[in-house]
Amino acid sequence: MAWQPDEAGLTQILQLLKESQSPNNEVQRAVQQKLEALNQYPDFNNYLVYVLTKLKTEDEPTRSLSGLILKNNVKSYYQAFPEEVKAYVRSECLSAIGNPSPLIRATVGILVTTIVQRGKLVTWPELLPLLCQLLDSEDYAVCEGAFGALQKICEDSSEQLDSDALNRPLNTLIPKFLTFFKHASSKIRSHAIACVNQFIITRTQALMVHINSFIENLFALSGDEDPEVRKNVCRAVVMLLEVRVDVLMPHIHNIIEYMLLRTQDSDEQVSLEACEFWLTIAEMPVCKEVLGPHLQSLVPILVRGMRYSELDVILMKAEVEDETIPDRPEDIKPRFHKAKTHGPAHIDKDSEDDDDDDDADVLSDWNLRKCSAAALDMLASVFRDDMLPTLLPILKEILFDPDWIAKESGILVLGAVAEGCYTGIVPHLPELVPFLIVSLAEKRALIRSITCWTLSRYSHWIVSQPHELYLQKLMEELLKRILDSNKRVQEAACSAFATLEEEACTELVPYLSYILQTLVFAFGKYQHKNLLILYDAIGTLADSVGNHLNRQVSLDCNWL
Repeated sequence: MAWQPDEAGLTQILQLLKESQSPNNEVQRAVQQKLEALNQYPDFNNYLVYVLTKLKTEDEPTRSLSGLILKNNVKSYYQAFPEEVKAYVRSECLSAIGNPSPLIRATVGILVTTIVQRGKLVTWPELLPLLCQLLDSEDYAVCEGAFGALQKICEDSSEQLDSDALNRPLNTLIPKFLTFFKHASSKIRSHAIACVNQFIITRTQALMVHINSFIENLFALSGDEDPEVRKNVCRAVVMLLEVRVDVLMPHIHNIIEYMLLRTQDSDEQVSLEACEFWLTIAEMPVCKEVLGPHLQSLVPILVRGMRYSELDVILMKAEVEDETIPDRPEDIKPRFHKAKTHGPAHIDKDSEDDDDDDDADVLSDWNLRKCSAAALDMLASVFRDDMLPTLLPILKEILFDPDWIAKESGILVLGAVAEGCYTGIVPHLPELVPFLIVSLAEKRALIRSITCWTLSRYSHWIVSQPHELYLQKLMEELLKRILDSNKRVQEAACSAFATLEEEACTELVPYLSYILQTLVFAFGKYQHKNLLILYDAIGTLADSVGNHLNRQVSLDCNWL
């Protein structure tokens, strides 16, 4: 006889599920303890899956929550589940794969992939054949639910799908997935591409034998109206560029034209995926040959991608004089003094210090602005001064644009190409450096902060010139920015000053008194996060000027 819930037990669990949605933290903690205690009862997980899959009288968020609690139990205790509980949970999942509710389907898919991770496919032999069969259902919910579950399994357990123990299911799955690239539903098309994409980087043999068919099907979707499909197409092309550039080379110029278009996509997730293409190709030997003819089109697109959107500015609240606002605990990350590491956090994808956008979590992640800047930086190192005939007219226009967002992006561009185009930029530095030093006093905090970084990129040249031309004025303005009322500017100024310290070394000795006075004053001004950066700047100063620092401290006997 099939398992049936006890009404009293079911009522108790439903009450806990309702209470767990309370905004009160104390109530949530009490509920969590009660739910944890219920794990001692073997059929508790039966109740949870029953609520998820069977209890249509309850609202969907409560049912989904029940499934997510079960998912956590599976992650933690699945091996200890009695066999009959495992069987019941698996059976109920399969029965609800095609639930009419997208939320319930998605939750079931999460539960299925978690069971596969913890219990392995060999213990659930009927799963993959059934999911494959359900893909052919004419009921959209059933097909989508099966694909959703398969996508999650591909993401989480790809190695199991290519194992000998299961007779390599991918040999069947890959060609099956390819047949859905032209499905009428964009959601199904997106699932199909995402499933196949999981096996590109590993060059899985089951995909490699169908690589030409895969590419043909991808190209057929290049103009798809759905942004999620376009995003997955771009992601596939970027990964293929990394591991199978040979199969792309016959089509490379058409692919480049497509990626130029997609980098300007109205959907930022699509444009970000496409922008990764330029980062990837910049590291390849064929870059200069294949990208050279397209440079005039690409450079303006990357420059446009480096602008903040109006929404970015609003979310960051970056123009607020926020020095008196206490830092949040999540703002404060471990930081250790280290020499020669004050790199371009604005554009470095892997930078340890890439936290200059922490004012808003939404902007602390890799985004189109950072990707475009990193791509321009890397391409500048490939094309060197050959990039400047295209770039300089654009720079001249946006650096002096009355729109401050355009000007800010221009200053970022100038910093991004500092290393790659250094030789060609040097003749313009006598004009550009004074312009940048003046920009340190701009009304807009975002301009002040990015100018600090860009000037640091040219600090080697500045230090090499007579001090009265640029260094003295830069020191004066940069030390003012260290005492800025905006925390973002404080951080950028401290980091830039540390870079200047590394370049100037003992040439800073004549200015030590002024430097120390400023840094000491900053101690009384900074919140916790920037104090860590200030310590870093002082450590770099000690490295750079050596014993001169001790002598200056002795002269300024009351400096602490």
